[in-house]
Amino acid sequence: MKTVHAALSAAERLAACGPVERVEAFVIDVNGIARGKWMPVAKAKTILRDGLPMPRSVFALDIWGSDVMGAGLAFGTGDPDGPCIPVATSITGVPWASVPTAQMLLSMRGPDGQGFFADPRVMLERQVAALAARGFIAVAAVELEFYLIADQPGAPRPVRATLPGEGLAPIMAGQVLSIDILSEQESFLNEVLATCRAQSVPAETAMRENSPGQFEINLCHVADPCLAADHAIMFKRAVKAVARKHGMRASFMSKPFGDLAGSGMHVHISLLDAAGAPVFATVDGTPTAALSHAAGGLLASMPDAMLLFAPHANSYRRFRRNSHAPTSASWGWGDRTAAVRLIEGAPHAVRLEQRLAGADANPYLVLAALLAGIVSGLDGTSDPGTPQDAASSAPQGTPLPLDWRSAIARFERSDFIATHFGKEAQAVIAACKWQDFDGLLARVTDAEYESYLTTV
Repeated sequence: MKTVHAALSAAERLAACGPVERVEAFVIDVNGIARGKWMPVAKAKTILRDGLPMPRSVFALDIWGSDVMGAGLAFGTGDPDGPCIPVATSITGVPWASVPTAQMLLSMRGPDGQGFFADPRVMLERQVAALAARGFIAVAAVELEFYLIADQPGAPRPVRATLPGEGLAPIMAGQVLSIDILSEQESFLNEVLATCRAQSVPAETAMRENSPGQFEINLCHVADPCLAADHAIMFKRAVKAVARKHGMRASFMSKPFGDLAGSGMHVHISLLDAAGAPVFATVDGTPTAALSHAAGGLLASMPDAMLLFAPHANSYRRFRRNSHAPTSASWGWGDRTAAVRLIEGAPHAVRLEQRLAGADANPYLVLAALLAGIVSGLDGTSDPGTPQDAASSAPQGTPLPLDWRSAIARFERSDFIATHFGKEAQAVIAACKWQDFDGLLARVTDAEYESYLTTV
């Protein structure tokens, strides 16, 4: 499979994929799930000129793929189409497909020809534009954790994949950064990294994480947050596909096992000015006031944006005391237990890392929320306050809504979200999450039956 040069046009990139029979064309919905179509390559070539019509309601689906009544995009509107335009840099071969296939990520345009407000990629584009209007370019990188689980469709509970070098006993949970375990999974990891190279996804560092079957692969920094989010989506698809080829499943669920570590999405961000000089540090690497203001904006907006960092019911199982998942809007220099970790180094390496988001979150919405927080912090010259004391067990930082209902409610009434995302986008996201919430509330768990059915 050929690697395609990033500077090529959409048509050139499709041609550079070689002789393909099929194209996967898709958008990414509010939940971060790919929704689209397969088509012959001849049909796909017309998309490069005219776009692909898809229902506007495709973005407002619940986690089970059903239309969301309260979103106002399907029912009562006639469910009209919107043209979806290819994202040129996403057009690449699909190494895991059984027939020669190319993929094509799309972004929808509204009736005015501008980006459609309910498209998560468009929401991120608008935050990038807001930074650009202030003379800044964001450089972003995403780190994603995931589990390898047994391929047992229909099983009531996930089972960790039986991996060489790893037992099933919890005592093995401490083998973080084990080189031996990476070596045992060399075949799987090599194919993931090769697939990423073939798709121009800049995967960099691979490591064994805190729990059996859990890994992390980091993506390189790029000076385009939309591209960074595209890379995260493409990476997740690649990992899942390669895991299936190896007789396993890959899960980016936030907390698939209650007694093991959760999976996070850590995002690193720095800023450049129009000349390409770092904004967060002086020429000798000294952190600037802009870094402090950006951190302050992230912390102030974090409770309102919590739903974007923890979008699902399961997301909230990850937030526990004495873990690396933060439970308050706190910050610290190099502190991995804080929600915002400030990192020192050479001028271009001075950056902030947001450690709150889960691997289950939509990367476009996560990055959009982070950039909006940074903009608000820079505009208001926000003060992050004092760094947290990592040795203290006392509550520190601003409390976060650590249950799903509270996070949805806070998001829905947030002035910060309305200002930076727009009231229409705010309403669509909230409606999708309320439908998810109501759907799960109607399902009584086995644990509840065991606990309460005959005891109360």
